[in-house]
Amino acid sequence: MQKSLEQLISLLDLEEIDVNHFRGSSPNEGWQRVYGGQVIGQALVAASRTVTPERHAHSLHGYFLRPGDTSIPILYVVDRIRDGKSFTTRRVVAVQHGKAIFNMAISFQADEPGLSHQFEMPDVPLPDDLEDETSLRKRFAKNLPPEYREMFARERPMEVRPIDPSDIFNPTKRQPLQNCWMRARDGLPDDLRLHQCVLAYLSDWSLLDTALLPHAVSFTQGNMQVASLDHAMWFHRAFRADEWLLFTQDSPSASGARGFNRGLIYRRDGALVASVAQEGLIRMHAPVT
Repeated sequence: MQKSLEQLISLLDLEEIDVNHFRGSSPNEGWQRVYGGQVIGQALVAASRTVTPERHAHSLHGYFLRPGDTSIPILYVVDRIRDGKSFTTRRVVAVQHGKAIFNMAISFQADEPGLSHQFEMPDVPLPDDLEDETSLRKRFAKNLPPEYREMFARERPMEVRPIDPSDIFNPTKRQPLQNCWMRARDGLPDDLRLHQCVLAYLSDWSLLDTALLPHAVSFTQGNMQVASLDHAMWFHRAFRADEWLLFTQDSPSASGARGFNRGLIYRRDGALVASVAQEGLIRMHAPVT
């Protein structure tokens, strides 16, 4: 577990190659393209490196433009748009093969007091009573070809415990709602910016799948084209990404080959720490024969 977490921290530790220019790795983890959460997390790291330490991200809005290539590094170019009295704004463009694959705007703010309210956390089973997603996928994937079985059973730097798991290899129709507990698999340093970047990495893991639930389809099917189109995130309160966080997700609508998804992220003590929204491509082609 420690090795996979060290790999995640290394993944988010970008190399500064020039002023406002950073290079990130893009390891091949068995997927056809770079995992979207990795690009979001790395872009947030790049932006954070250009902002004074007392300011933290409170919102980000990104668009996926092209699939990421796992065989070459990713260049992140930061535009220092504004440094105001209360807020700092940055724009980051991720580049491969000379073309933009992702762009994101991030706003930072210094901590200050103010009015406070939140939705209550749902009453759900606790993570100690649930099975880890890795062991679930090992059981679900036991009849797959060996190359796919290894990819789905591989231990990852985050630990996810679904509350109402679905079999992505044999899906059934259900409401577009799902909940899971998640956290980094081992302890992280005491750096809120790092925890924000890790949570940004985690936030893309299962969100788009929510839009597929009512249709009994899965990204594992040969005739389904599934990809994140955009990703927005708001940070509300302090948290640790190495402690259990509840990710409650829903999908209010799907149309035009796109699915819209929302998520609320709570600490175990019930504090709402972040909100997420995402639209993704869910294009169904003619069945594979």
